Amino acid sequence: MKLVSDSPILSIVGTTASGKSSIAMALAGEIPNIEIVSIDSMQVYRGMNIGTAKPTESERFQVRHHLIDIVEPTVDFSLSEFQIQAVRAIAEIEERGAVPLLVGGTGLHLRAVIDNFEIPKQYPAVGEELNSEVDTTKLHKLLLKLDPIAAGRMEETNRRRILRALEVTLGSGKKFSSYGPGMQQYEATRFQMVGPRWDREVINQRIEKRFNQQMEQGFLEEVRRLTINSDQLSRTARQALGYRQFIDYLDGKTSLEEAIDIAKRQTKKFARRQERWFRRDPRIRWFDITRNPLELVPTLVKEWRDAPN
Repeated sequence: MKLVSDSPILSIVGTTASGKSSIAMALAGEIPNIEIVSIDSMQVYRGMNIGTAKPTESERFQVRHHLIDIVEPTVDFSLSEFQIQAVRAIAEIEERGAVPLLVGGTGLHLRAVIDNFEIPKQYPAVGEELNSEVDTTKLHKLLLKLDPIAAGRMEETNRRRILRALEVTLGSGKKFSSYGPGMQQYEATRFQMVGPRWDREVINQRIEKRFNQQMEQGFLEEVRRLTINSDQLSRTARQALGYRQFIDYLDGKTSLEEAIDIAKRQTKKFARRQERWFRRDPRIRWFDITRNPLELVPTLVKEWRDAPN
């Protein structure tokens, strides 16, 4: 497994708080010329640093990162735009003779990049009209009627995905589930995916610990700064975990204690969704972690060094 042009590209995947970024930084310290490509739908936004667990300035100084801080949070940054920029970044890294390393837990964005999905167009007018319906369950029932296959692939509470599926189905007249090769197909790919796997309760504890650290770092103040001006966060950006709960608090809809509790619970639910998503992909090689995510690093470095030139 040698990470050079025309060779497999390593991708570190897994749930939130599983230690993906720390593994990537450790690999960059052992393998020459690594450049990290972030596969995170929220780290693209400038100013959304603490809540998205964005790499620090020091880490970005040590290792070049891509797809971080590329748009303002007032912008709805689409999956298709993410796909274009990620593919371009990987190509440019390889053209320089450097080593691309994909890191992230946004499963749909990862699949779009590694499987070259056909991304349907956006229909803003349709999307805006659909978003006026506050009852997500009602939207899911509509999707179930129009595209039962797509509806069956997403949870009834996943408003963002439901809205997108309806927007495409109604806007294009073509079922959302008909686009691309299909989520249930896992074709051969040059991307070699590995992931740290923890006991679920340990991940919950890691989420709790990280969220508390984010609060100490000024997470709430970050959200306050992002929403203080007339320009509000885009529909996409405001869906980021923690941000939407703190926006509700700042709008007087919940107490701070409630916002923190909901954010933690939603993050744990999100981790379970990520786990289910990635578990379906037979191409991912899992490594059971007991204490430290860096347990995975020696194996990956050894494979690198033992690989034939």
